[in-house]
Amino acid sequence: MENNRNYFVAIALSVLILVAWQFLYVNPRMEKDRIAAEKAQQTQQAQPQQGGQQAAPGQALPGGAVPGESREQAVAKSARVAIDTPALSGSINLTGARFDDLKLKGYRETVDPKSPVITLFSPAETADGYFTEIGYIGSDATGSMPGPQTVWTLSGGDKLTPATPVTLTYTNDKGITFARTISVDDRYMFQVVDSIKNDSAAPVSLSSYGRVTRFNKPTTPSIYVLHEGFIGVAGENGLQEVGYSKVEDDQPVEPGKSTGGWLGITDKYWAATIVPPQETPFDIRFSHFADGRPRYQSDYKSDAITVAPGQSAEVKNLVFAGAKEVPVVDNYEVAYAIPNFDKLIDWGWFYFITKPMFKMMDFFFRLFGNFGIAILITTIVVKLIFFPLANKQYASMANMKKVQPKMEELKKKFGDDRMGLQQAMMQLYKDEKINPLAGCWPILIQIPVFFALYKVIYVTIEMRHAPFFGWIRDLSAPDPTTIVNLFGLLPFDGPAFLHLGIWPIVMGVTMFLQMRMNPTPPDPTQAMLFTWMPLVFTFMLASFPAGLVIYWAWNNTLSITQQGIIMKRQGVKIELFDNLKGMFAKKPKPAE
Repeated sequence: MENNRNYFVAIALSVLILVAWQFLYVNPRMEKDRIAAEKAQQTQQAQPQQGGQQAAPGQALPGGAVPGESREQAVAKSARVAIDTPALSGSINLTGARFDDLKLKGYRETVDPKSPVITLFSPAETADGYFTEIGYIGSDATGSMPGPQTVWTLSGGDKLTPATPVTLTYTNDKGITFARTISVDDRYMFQVVDSIKNDSAAPVSLSSYGRVTRFNKPTTPSIYVLHEGFIGVAGENGLQEVGYSKVEDDQPVEPGKSTGGWLGITDKYWAATIVPPQETPFDIRFSHFADGRPRYQSDYKSDAITVAPGQSAEVKNLVFAGAKEVPVVDNYEVAYAIPNFDKLIDWGWFYFITKPMFKMMDFFFRLFGNFGIAILITTIVVKLIFFPLANKQYASMANMKKVQPKMEELKKKFGDDRMGLQQAMMQLYKDEKINPLAGCWPILIQIPVFFALYKVIYVTIEMRHAPFFGWIRDLSAPDPTTIVNLFGLLPFDGPAFLHLGIWPIVMGVTMFLQMRMNPTPPDPTQAMLFTWMPLVFTFMLASFPAGLVIYWAWNNTLSITQQGIIMKRQGVKIELFDNLKGMFAKKPKPAE
């Protein structure tokens, strides 16, 4: 029973780790974020507002925007250029040439097709202000530089579409003219190309800056498997992932000077990033400001460039604002040579497994048109890949059962002589050509695959609102049914901790049947784990994405079938039916 003991100990430790993580880390973090959100709201209501502007790197800016206006009011009060693409709608604010009005046409807030489309950017004057801005920092010699208060003139085009770029111009008091051409593709990438002409009598030195700023953060705290917050790639310093709480508690995070890279703010499914000029060194900064109105800012400041009198210079920025669709993000990385841009999607530690698994699931989705079916077929492929290992596992378990009578004889023979028993058992394993650890390795190897699949279902936008069949309308959300209201027959939901849907119950039943394929351990502690483990996992997975629960239930079903076939070939008795009969058999009364 050493193999069974190792198996149950591994399960118990896994459950203990998950439960401890939930109560010691996830719950306190959620409570901390809730309290911080309440304090931020109270601060906004109690303190005089200093506007929707904030300092760009090295530049102090006046205030003036007061949050509390409706989105429609804030959009209507400034001159704008409309944006209309197959994926986006909104406008560019001519004050600051700011991207602060953007909606995602292809995504809605809920599975209801009549629900509002997703709003990504909103003006700074609103409670949910969120925007991206490109500007410049100069000196007294350069005169006023394009910044948050600069009013640009529309000099070319009247609507930004994939076929029609627009041109904005601004000339300052020193005779320096900025001509900004903005173009957009059919998805989520904007190109901002500035032509800077120096008509003054002296050379000018100026630095470009870009910032992504938001005045709130997600109301639902992310779990530990997903990063939400500041993100970027800082040249040789690589990927930077900084949480909101990090900059709230400490000073701004500054990864250092970079040549090549990008920066921004990411949510679970959406992101806003800036790709600065890749040939000019720049500094990245992730900050939190609490001077009147809390806000979060991801910004960069480039090294200065010099434009001689009568000469021109060109500065090119890219702005990504939209949904983190895997093929779109991957294509941008290649098309624009953006280093590690695919890391905008949080593939996790098992990147080398997670992304190929998504590719496989996406292939089956495009073939069958249903991500639920894609999950089922992917499970079969994974089972086939691990088929040799699983065969060894089940064959080892079958062989262990064969020698069980001999092991019992050795226990009786050696009694309390543990050393002698261990030596005899090792000799028995050697004689019978049994590796007692063979049953553990396949389980350990498949753990990364399970977490990789979890990541795919949880973080990829392709799974968002993806239906299966029947009541499962969103594979990325928990099963909406619950046993408390008889799976929707009664008109109430019941407490959240009792939420237990149909698919988690199916998963629990399949796990119970899989464990009953083996004899009940004689040790009382192991027997208790053997009995209660399926129930514990049923409640644990009730809040997991339905797609993951469906995968687990299907995987259990395939494992039961595979194990049954291998045990039959090995000539080992399948204990399932005897175990089920034993559960309902009347126990004999103890002798008086």
